[in-house]
Amino acid sequence: MSKLKLDLHEIYNKGWLIDKALHDIIEEAIDKGIKEVEIIPGKGSGQLKKKVLRFLAQPEIKKLYHRMDKDRDNFGRIFIYFKH
Repeated sequence: MSKLKLDLHEIYNKGWLIDKALHDIIEEAIDKGIKEVEIIPGKGSGQLKKKVLRFLAQPEIKKLYHRMDKDRDNFGRIFIYFKH
């Protein structure tokens, strides 16, 4: 498996669960040597996407991945890439 996907639609209003889900998927990608993670905060009001971007910008999280891209064609998707 070269890619993981995290859909946050189900837990969009549970802040602590969102942080846990993000931590877990990043850890899984690192443990399994997966190069790409797709995070789907959905379109909505944009608040969930902002929360995800703030989470990813934290220094202790940012050092875990190589780069992050926002999908130009689909506002509701974020990609994180890892170098292993």
